Amino acid sequence: MRTDTILKFATERVPRYTSYPTAPHFSSTIDAPTYGRWLAELDPGEPVSLYLHVPFCRSMCWYCGCHTRATRQNDPVERYADTLLREIDIVAATAGCRLKVSHIHWGGGSPTYLPADRFATLMDRIRQRFDVLSDAEIAVEVDPRIFDHAMQDAFIAAGVTRASLGIQTFDDAVQRAVNRIQPPEVVEECVDMLRDAGVSGLNFDLIYGLPLQSVENCISTARTALQFNPDRFSVFGYAHVPHMKPHQKMIAEADLPGAAARLAQADAIADVLTAHDHVAVGMDHFARSGDALAKAQRDGTLRRNFQGYTTDTASAIIGLGASAIGRLPQGYVQHTSSTHEWERRVGEGELPTARGYRLTAEDRLRSDIIEELMCTMSVDPERHAVRHGRELPQPDLEAFEAAGIVVRDGNRIAVLPEYRALVRSVAAAFDGYLANSTARHSVAI
Repeated sequence: MRTDTILKFATERVPRYTSYPTAPHFSSTIDAPTYGRWLAELDPGEPVSLYLHVPFCRSMCWYCGCHTRATRQNDPVERYADTLLREIDIVAATAGCRLKVSHIHWGGGSPTYLPADRFATLMDRIRQRFDVLSDAEIAVEVDPRIFDHAMQDAFIAAGVTRASLGIQTFDDAVQRAVNRIQPPEVVEECVDMLRDAGVSGLNFDLIYGLPLQSVENCISTARTALQFNPDRFSVFGYAHVPHMKPHQKMIAEADLPGAAARLAQADAIADVLTAHDHVAVGMDHFARSGDALAKAQRDGTLRRNFQGYTTDTASAIIGLGASAIGRLPQGYVQHTSSTHEWERRVGEGELPTARGYRLTAEDRLRSDIIEELMCTMSVDPERHAVRHGRELPQPDLEAFEAAGIVVRDGNRIAVLPEYRALVRSVAAAFDGYLANSTARHSVAI
């Protein structure tokens, strides 16, 4: 019965709600001067987060949906690092004060594709221009296939506290089908180096719905991954969007599992993880019961941003690098996705803003409702409406209630635990823009 109910909604295309409004609603009306004013208006007493985007990989994984490109040449990566140094200077000068920093997240692409000395120099420049708090989390997305001792030394010097490893699958046939050959021995060597470098937090990313995946090899992958004792897991469904990411055309659609198989794979991974002291966090994360992420979910401080579920409570995220997105109290800002354009504008001393979104009062209300629902699987919309001093049109939840997915307790609505995979679909009922949107999102399951 549960499976049949979920499959009724599984193929709906809905946002992941790492922001609200979502990125398709950003526009060029938010430009560099606007972003500059927003930066200058930041409260110097409030810590911010930094997100640095590195859009390079050694080779392209065919499932990848990130803004990145594969290259074996050093010059583009070196030039990019030089431009990042300049952008850090510009942002710090525009803010007009030495902002406190509580979180730093390096994403990509593969940040560890940077030369180790460049990574170290960039971290030094951040500490020169910002006040990085002593207990700041410094997280880096790591490609285990290219992590080496030079980068290990750079991590030690930079004080990296958390690493996120792209595992995806340990099955040989699936790895070949997505062009990411990564034996367990490679992961083991990387994990050992990270542990020796004092990196105390370890995340593993897994994917279901890849070509040739099955329940059996998903279970095997999850069991193998647990042997490395990561603190957290992200378990994502593969989004096949070759119209947006042409390299995904290398994946044979006939090899992709259907909705029922995807659900079975997701359930199988969840069963393995939850049987080994990992609790479900939000719709697709898992953490050890004593981990800060699990604690944040229990005490109501869990947040959701462009990096997924997080303990980061900073009111502003400053994006650095081509295509990087930031959120400030006033709204969202995204850099140009063209690396060449980003380099040109930063080289000329400009903020490389391409588009963004200025939040309205109603956006803030809906954003708070959607974020709480995505984080805790329940929300009292009326409480938020009162806090914001606004009325909220009642969402249409009739289909979810009739199907037993959502229950009400007074003003509070809750997604039942067995239907947490559909929380995006329920959250979409509070989206004031989705009905008129032409954007193509990933499927619900």
